Amino acid sequence: MENSITPEGLRALSAGFDVDKSANIAMNAVVKNGLLASATRYDLERRINTACSIEATESGEFTNQKQSGRCWMFAALNAMRTEAMRRLNLENLEFSQAYPLFYDKLERSNYFLESVIQTRDRPLSGRLVQFLLDQPLGDGGQWDMFAAIVKKYGIVPKNEMPESFHSSNTTAMNKFLTLKLRQYAKELRESGGSEAELRAMRDGMVGEIYHMLCVCLGKPPESVTLEARDKDKNFLRIGPVSPVEFFEKTVGWELSDYVSLINAPTADKPYYRTYTVDFLGNVVEGQPIRYLNIPSSELKAAVIAQLKDNLPVWFGCDVGQWLERDKGAMYLTGLDFSGVLGTDFPLTKAERLDYGESRMTHAMVFYGVNLDDNGHADRFKVANSWGDDKGQKGWYMMDDPWFDEYVYQALIHKKYLNAKQLQALDTEPVHLDPWDPMGALARGMD
Repeated sequence: MENSITPEGLRALSAGFDVDKSANIAMNAVVKNGLLASATRYDLERRINTACSIEATESGEFTNQKQSGRCWMFAALNAMRTEAMRRLNLENLEFSQAYPLFYDKLERSNYFLESVIQTRDRPLSGRLVQFLLDQPLGDGGQWDMFAAIVKKYGIVPKNEMPESFHSSNTTAMNKFLTLKLRQYAKELRESGGSEAELRAMRDGMVGEIYHMLCVCLGKPPESVTLEARDKDKNFLRIGPVSPVEFFEKTVGWELSDYVSLINAPTADKPYYRTYTVDFLGNVVEGQPIRYLNIPSSELKAAVIAQLKDNLPVWFGCDVGQWLERDKGAMYLTGLDFSGVLGTDFPLTKAERLDYGESRMTHAMVFYGVNLDDNGHADRFKVANSWGDDKGQKGWYMMDDPWFDEYVYQALIHKKYLNAKQLQALDTEPVHLDPWDPMGALARGMD
């Protein structure tokens, strides 16, 4: 048998395609209009309905992460501001997204350099060191990383540290920070000094990173004041206070009460076990990554339970899969790629994880769910961070099959966990390799 494509074989393929009328119709449509437009079902727009039987209120105005991978920060701050708006009786409130970006970059640089010190005796060409060098401080992140920043540095109103060119467009800033960190990695690995001497070198390196961040983003405030009029036109002032005090006064969440539930149905990750990811984090002394793996049906039930209490839900998903971006539709039943391309895509959720086809790429916030007459969820209402000119004036809608296939994580208050889940939460976490699919960082950008 031939091991290459022969001219005869190619002619047979061409002839077979020519006699397939459906294939030729699909070719004409896709060549002119593109795959997405050609695969969009005619009735998709009719089925998009942003009204839900259960909706969390006080969502605020839509935010826009622009050309940055800060979705995990935007989603967390959007969920937090709902609490603040209720406490303060405000029509709208926005927290600074540039502020946690500054400290995430600073802390992640320190975390990277500490990882270099810890692995200085590992081979440079080895998988672990090369993995660490690949992206020393990309934009992506996880909930536990955000919580670590908030615990240490708090939050601030947006006017106290507004967007800058490089908070909204991080590529060039990241390039030069990464260049510097790889230089530092070389110096640390080749110095031959003691651990104490290496950490003294690291302190000077962190100082240079701080300088670069100030140039790119501006210096972050050390104290803040919020002044506003509430819904009843009463004047409100909080401050001057530290950013940590500002978080306590406006949001006040006990961050340790929130649990990252995941659905990873692969054979290597049994349900009702906790997991952590080695060398994944930002604040060295911060809380480690910790997931509790449960079936998708239980993850969904926890999301719905929290929404029923009028509380939004931070979640992570693979946003680019079966997404109609302009209409804001994450509808597995809305795009017929199989029909247009003439082939099926039968990989399961577990198989997509195992074979590198899918992982978490983006974080958003659930604000609603629609339950049918039988109490079954048929769609979810999602606040994105791509501005109000996308989707349904900023809202994205997700159908129930899409949830099962592409939602991987949700942040749930532990009071919504059942007894079995709470018991599992106390298990010693299984350590995953840094390149495990569950080590993926949310960074989806517009």
